[in-house]
Amino acid sequence: MREAFVLSPECPWPAAGGGAVRTASIVEFLAQRYEVDMALFRLHGEPDLRWAFPQHLLRRAEWIDLPRTSKSTLPRAARNVWRALRRRAPLVDRFAGQHARLSQLTAGYHYRLGVCEHLWTAPYAAVLSPCCQTLVLDLHNVESRLYETHAAAESFPRSTLSAAFARSSSALERQWMPCFDVILAASEADASLARRLAPNARVHVYPNALPLVPRPAVEPEHVIVFSGNLEYHPNLTAIRFFRDHVWPGLKLRWPQLRWRLIGKNPDAARPLLAGDSRVEFTGPLRDAVPEIARGQVAIVPLLSGSGTRVKILEAWAAGTPVVSTKLGAEGLRATDKEHLLLADTGEAFAAAVNTLLTSERRCEELGAAGRRHYERHFTWTAAWERLAECDLIV
Repeated sequence: MREAFVLSPECPWPAAGGGAVRTASIVEFLAQRYEVDMALFRLHGEPDLRWAFPQHLLRRAEWIDLPRTSKSTLPRAARNVWRALRRRAPLVDRFAGQHARLSQLTAGYHYRLGVCEHLWTAPYAAVLSPCCQTLVLDLHNVESRLYETHAAAESFPRSTLSAAFARSSSALERQWMPCFDVILAASEADASLARRLAPNARVHVYPNALPLVPRPAVEPEHVIVFSGNLEYHPNLTAIRFFRDHVWPGLKLRWPQLRWRLIGKNPDAARPLLAGDSRVEFTGPLRDAVPEIARGQVAIVPLLSGSGTRVKILEAWAAGTPVVSTKLGAEGLRATDKEHLLLADTGEAFAAAVNTLLTSERRCEELGAAGRRHYERHFTWTAAWERLAECDLIV
């Protein structure tokens, strides 16, 4: 059987969160066609999570240990300023410097296929190219666009740092993306950017997707829900926007309404909402879909980002109606008022949420339409059909 190697900056199992779910879907696809070896980054001292890996999926899994760093505000800010001065994007810098370890893990092996997950691992093409017949870069986002939109959405000093990281990411994309034979992008917009950056590579759209799961049989509560990694900077910007421009009016109109934030790293968002007794945090969940299903409305007030939003796919899988900004719904082939409601200003966003809170019938219609859209286009099986079209991977 042919052999493939996957390099991932995060562990995809348990498959919770957008990046982990995307990587897990690719590994599941490859395991049907190849014997798969995998190298995964983790912080030094973190537990060995191989117990969570699906049985017989991987032939070999090895860890690349990274030094621990503080997540406190001041040390993190100092690191990012230093990165900006050195023209290094944060996560590219975070996962750098492990060429010797990766060379050790791949020594003596020859793979039909090598896959780098995220742009953050693209510089390791220099190590993988000699031992992999075909190199694939899976772009979860186009990092330069992610930082450009964040710079536009934020104020100083975040905007200045994000603009600097956009420039450094763009330079990295132009340097390393042409080194790959195949590039996978999460949306057609990202694919168009990738084609300009790497005109000789074969660029394919591989959409973000979820395993096919049943619609949870739960009764919605009088709650609006927001899901995701709560330390991810586009999510923090979205929380601030909703807190300042939408939530105050909703609180006044609906005295019993609660806002529930679902996802890991809740401590990053707690200071933004301190003192509000109607805000709840679930913390990390292995499966967010049942919790999202308890919400009357799922909100996606994103002002920055790239790729496509797994939080919308999870809401569709849950059958929960979605209100999103246009950027938040980008790349999902979704139609306003059919699959979700779109709103870009605080006033319009609040009006859309109010529309759903006042109509149980409209909630059910929109939730059911989103569920059908997910089942048709955004399950792993549907996404794998797109990946199978790439003849360099099959």
